[in-house]
Amino acid sequence: MRKIIVDPAVCNGRPIIEGTRITAGTVLEFLAAGDSIDDVLADYPTLTREDVLACLDYSARLMKHHYSVQAVA
Repeated sequence: MRKIIVDPAVCNGRPIIEGTRITAGTVLEFLAAGDSIDDVLADYPTLTREDVLACLDYSARLMKHHYSVQAVA
C-alpha cells in the first residue's frame, strides 16, 4: 500500500500519494465537495481505494494535533 509522503522536490512539498504527483489535499477536496470514493477513482484511475483511505487517515491524524496561530510581526 502506498502512503502519504512529503518530498520538497515534488508539488512544492505538499503531501502526496507516494509514487504519484496527486496531493492528499486534492483527494480530500473532491471528497469534501461530495464526490464518492468511486468518483475519485474514476477521475484518477491510477489511485486505489487504499490510496484514498490513506488520504483520509492522514487528515484524521493531522487533526489530532493542537495548533495555534500567532502573529510574528
